[in-house]
Amino acid sequence: MNDVPPGERMRQTLARQRAAQRAEGVPDHRTRIDRLERLAMLLRENEAALCESLQADFGQRSLSNAAMTEIAYPISAIRYAQKHLRAWMKDEPRKVALLPRLLGARARVRHQPLGVIGVISPWNFPVNLAVAPLTDILAAGNRAMVKPSEHTPRNSALLAELVARYFSDEEVAVFPGGLEAGEAFARLPFDHLVFTGAGSIARHVARAASENLVPLTLELGGKSPVIVSRELPFDLDRLATCIIDFKMSNAGQICIAPDYLFVPEEKLREVIEALRKAVTRLYPRLLENPDYTAIINERHLARLQGYREAAAASGAEIIELNPASEDFSHAAHRKMPPCLVINPADGEPIMRNEIFGPLLPIRTYRDINEESTSSMVRAIRSRSIILAGPAAPSSSTCSPGRAPVGFRSTTLRPTPAARICLSVVSVRVAWALITVTTASSASPMRERCTCSRRSTWRIFSACARPTAPGTGPSSIT
Repeated sequence: MNDVPPGERMRQTLARQRAAQRAEGVPDHRTRIDRLERLAMLLRENEAALCESLQADFGQRSLSNAAMTEIAYPISAIRYAQKHLRAWMKDEPRKVALLPRLLGARARVRHQPLGVIGVISPWNFPVNLAVAPLTDILAAGNRAMVKPSEHTPRNSALLAELVARYFSDEEVAVFPGGLEAGEAFARLPFDHLVFTGAGSIARHVARAASENLVPLTLELGGKSPVIVSRELPFDLDRLATCIIDFKMSNAGQICIAPDYLFVPEEKLREVIEALRKAVTRLYPRLLENPDYTAIINERHLARLQGYREAAAASGAEIIELNPASEDFSHAAHRKMPPCLVINPADGEPIMRNEIFGPLLPIRTYRDINEESTSSMVRAIRSRSIILAGPAAPSSSTCSPGRAPVGFRSTTLRPTPAARICLSVVSVRVAWALITVTTASSASPMRERCTCSRRSTWRIFSACARPTAPGTGPSSIT
């Protein structure tokens, strides 16, 4: 079996899964619950091994963070799917026009599995971002093939081994490997393909999938600015703590982490000092701190160092937040100290590309409503917003938990952001809000929260469309 080229093994597995899906038909509720339970058992029974493999791949990865994000969160999503699955599987009645209804027509939508779904998962949360779509795929009655990232080879190999232990390869199969394996995987004629990762790679995946007209879901990265208001409903230290706590989690290697800040011009030095104190309080030491994650590999470390050097060369002020004044030049585990980059130019790589690391640019503004028609809206358009507090002094136009009417009309309304969070007061709330709020149509797989779990599940279900009796094979009367 090992002598068979990876591409051929993938094609053989796809054929077996497709044949098994046809033979079984639509899986019943018990079968789907069993598959979800085995997925939860895989995580629960192998938590230590999975977290240790991540630490080996990263060089240093916070075990407590990994246990929460890679194990606990996916299990909670599985439990939610199990709880609501029976309701999701029910047919949904639809209205019928008057004349067909008088003739006895009835209509309803019946959800059916698509078949075999491919998943290409990234390296920053390799377990979570493989298991999350897999949960919805199995809940919808499909079978799956997974291609984990080549940047986390130990975790990918372990995931393949564990999946083979808990599932037959006709249910779920994992194919670790490098670039060649990834290219072969993307060219397979799946019934649907899910990709999570960088936009540069997504172009190649989309091109390969188009050869077989495979429907594609892309969950790509982005730049999520934080707008700091003059009228904070809480103290600046509290805001700085939640920004640093989230930004330095996984060393900033999170697609929804704060990417850069907009702060009032006169508050710049206060914000810098508050961020410095927050780093000192949360991470008094960095190099030997087991909770401070390393950069995934040398290439990404060099990329981040290049961003910082390019910004410094163009005149931006660089402030390194290194509480213990440690020497990172000979660090054994690719760790990088957090850095503030003050007022970098728009054209700098750090402002054009997703940072995905512990660098935090800070831009200043004078008047938020004036800026909303120029540089600020241009910067945040089509990106996420985290609004730290009301954007104008408290007045009759601003109620608790809401942005002022002026800010909503001039800044939020013309900005097609994927997610907008108002008055974030802690990293836990920030994480919940960022995850729970509505996803953009361009990235439906963002909807991985409890309130929208069914929407994600629908991606992997085909619908028998409502029709009049006897008008076609999809009629359900």
